[in-house]
Amino acid sequence: MATLESLTSQAGEKEGSLFAPMGARRLLVLTGIGMILVGMLFGDIFAVFVLHQNAARVGNSLAAAANAALAGDASAVGVNFQKTGEFLENRGTKVDTHVHLIGFGYLALMLAIVQPWVALSEAAKQRLAWLFLSGGILLPVGVFLIHYVGLARSPLAAIGWASIFADTSGLMVLLAVIGYLAGLVKKFRGGGAAVEDALLSDRDATGRMLLAGGLMLVLLGFAHGAYYAQADLYRHEAADYNILSQMSSSATAKNSAGINQALGDYGQLQGEKAVNIAAHAHSIEFGLLAMLVGFFQPYVSLREAWKRRWAIVMIIGSALLPACVLLELRFGLLAGGFADTGGLLVILALLAMWIGVLRYTGSLDAAALTAIRLGATQGGAQ
Repeated sequence: MATLESLTSQAGEKEGSLFAPMGARRLLVLTGIGMILVGMLFGDIFAVFVLHQNAARVGNSLAAAANAALAGDASAVGVNFQKTGEFLENRGTKVDTHVHLIGFGYLALMLAIVQPWVALSEAAKQRLAWLFLSGGILLPVGVFLIHYVGLARSPLAAIGWASIFADTSGLMVLLAVIGYLAGLVKKFRGGGAAVEDALLSDRDATGRMLLAGGLMLVLLGFAHGAYYAQADLYRHEAADYNILSQMSSSATAKNSAGINQALGDYGQLQGEKAVNIAAHAHSIEFGLLAMLVGFFQPYVSLREAWKRRWAIVMIIGSALLPACVLLELRFGLLAGGFADTGGLLVILALLAMWIGVLRYTGSLDAAALTAIRLGATQGGAQ
């Protein structure tokens, strides 16, 4: 008489054992896409409600500190610099939360791709997946709390509890990745039969579209980065030094108008740098995302027409956001609004794909349950 475990295993093999219930690949795919979704949504909310307001506060605090120094008010200088530091820390922790969530989501999808080549037992893969996902989720939470927790009741002079929590979570991610790398090394050093992965060999039209569109976005991002480095980077570095020198000279001469002009020029310069770097980074980032989700299209249980539509929406949004970010200095909030719309399109497309993966896993589990019941019925008849 067949056992429950053997029947479950047989059902999993029929429907794709590499995506078995609670298996490592399924955990990494679902949670990886979910982490990217949460990170992008958090980034969109931060960009709309915090980023620009925070930048204005930083500029105002620096201007107030410079004018206080000109007036010889040392206490006001200290207060304004402290406010500037708080604003920058607030911005930095939010950006780091956004970046770490998305980065760990990308890494989860990459680990999901290589699962068939990890020479470890499925139980070991699952434990490593849970370790990775726990650390990958908890680290951004710790980073987010750094600004609010600070050094309160910390056992260390310069590191707060939130930072300790985040560093511990990062160690969990590191150990999980090392475990998977050890499994890969074991596989390729041990040789054995070649692994054939049905997921990677199944390239449908939607997957090819996402791979081609993602590759084009990556190439455009590289091209823009090369152009910026050649045409503007050294000019911006020289302007950075010149503006700070003018600010110092104006302070020495007690020229308030000169200081304010230098601060305005410096803010404009930093804005130019920011939009170029953001456009370069987002184009490559979204290109990689499109390529990664292209691999998992066989797991997206949607009608082919809708899979194709959501792929097109993702590519359009991925191209719209970096293009409009570049135009923000010229068109201001109008370009910023279109950039946020591009980000929203990517979020909606990714959410639809995540729902499709959930639907696929539901049908897989239903098939496994049917096989178990059928096996149990046959066993009882015998």
